[in-house]
Amino acid sequence: MDVLKKVPVREQEPLVRAANFDEVCLGYDEAEAVEEAARCLNCKNAQCVKGCPVSIDIPAFVSQIKEEKFEEAYQTISRSSALPAVCGRVCPQESQCEGRCIRGIKGDPVSIGKLERFAADWARSRGITPEAPEQKNGHKVAVIGSGPAGLTCAGDLAKMGYDVTIFEALHEAGGVLIYGIPEFRLPKQEVVAAEVENVKALGVKIETNVVIGQSVTIDELMEKEGFEAVFIGSGAGLPRFMGIPGEQALGVFSANEYLTRNNLMKAFLEGYDTPIKAGKKVIVVGGGNVAMDAARTAKRLGAEVHIVYRRSEAELPARVEEVHHAKEEGILFDLLQNPTEILVDEDGRVRGARVIRMELGEPDESGRRSPVEVPGSEYEIEADTVIMSLGTSPNPLISSTTSGLDTNRRKCIVASEEDGATSKAGVFAGGDAVTGAATVILAMGAGKAAAKGIDNYLKNTRTGS
Repeated sequence: MDVLKKVPVREQEPLVRAANFDEVCLGYDEAEAVEEAARCLNCKNAQCVKGCPVSIDIPAFVSQIKEEKFEEAYQTISRSSALPAVCGRVCPQESQCEGRCIRGIKGDPVSIGKLERFAADWARSRGITPEAPEQKNGHKVAVIGSGPAGLTCAGDLAKMGYDVTIFEALHEAGGVLIYGIPEFRLPKQEVVAAEVENVKALGVKIETNVVIGQSVTIDELMEKEGFEAVFIGSGAGLPRFMGIPGEQALGVFSANEYLTRNNLMKAFLEGYDTPIKAGKKVIVVGGGNVAMDAARTAKRLGAEVHIVYRRSEAELPARVEEVHHAKEEGILFDLLQNPTEILVDEDGRVRGARVIRMELGEPDESGRRSPVEVPGSEYEIEADTVIMSLGTSPNPLISSTTSGLDTNRRKCIVASEEDGATSKAGVFAGGDAVTGAATVILAMGAGKAAAKGIDNYLKNTRTGS
């Protein structure tokens, strides 16, 4: 065994997986997990934990896997994370826990994410669930949104003994885990539904088809339905567009709509019809993880797919693993290029895009070099579908129907980073509703912080301090 090299993870072959929606990564088996866990140095001052937004005791669970104490490893993770099987699949470990791994200084970091996934999958296959609280404290908290922030906040509050109800606008719980991330990266029934059931097993109630701000307001939840605190984890589902000519044409989608239709209409299952068609040639505008998800979904539905991104490959914001997988599957990258117009035929349908070449100029506010148009370099790309993946912002419905709730210029709710407290007493918020579109694990970290904030708030309210 070479301790400097991580144990490889088995995957579907690229040409095979590009034609199906089965999970790409097959994960570790028991022997592989034990071997990988043995690479851990068991650092006394574990930097990996400092890189984890939900503060999982990583050295402990990795050591337990090494000792083949798989159930103990799962329970160790579950004390900090409500969604271990999800995080093990979609979190950017390379820039968080694994990015801090001391083993990674002179070799490959320990595959912490793959080990977390192993522990969660091992437990699920044997019907093992997180340890539930012994008793309730009789106090009610409402959670808006059943995505990663909401599920985490609800799970942590339930473990503290609170009576928690999640209100979800759609008909199925899970938020972006269900409608945003594709099946080949995150299986819906096998993984997400099981994680949601684990949260419910803690005593959390989930009410679907409830649109806060329309079905009921936050003020009504607190004043009429007896909820003593509310957590807003409603995400950021309002898509952004470029504002270029032709964006209203038939065949132009936001990545959110494209992925939501494919996920909720079960396009990934044999025998299901879906009202969305991939088209023969698809352009995806953007370079983040959502852009990769949309492109790889369109590929599986039979399209030739081009990703058009205005910066270079070195500046793609998507995870390196996702870019690598997309390339393996035959997706084409048109880098340093940007659409200036969507071309429309006489029937109002997309027939292509006019694109201009870019070059990198001076760094912008984020430190990345700003793309600058190259005059006279425009050309046309044929396409019958264009998917815009340019980020999202929160839907203003909740903030506009809640008294005393401050928002910023981006329509995001203003909340404390430390505990999620907002300008309205008893109302807390976190995740994409506060930060704009970000990662699953950062949303979970915000939900966790808000759960502690709510607990402290209610304890202080009850004692009158």
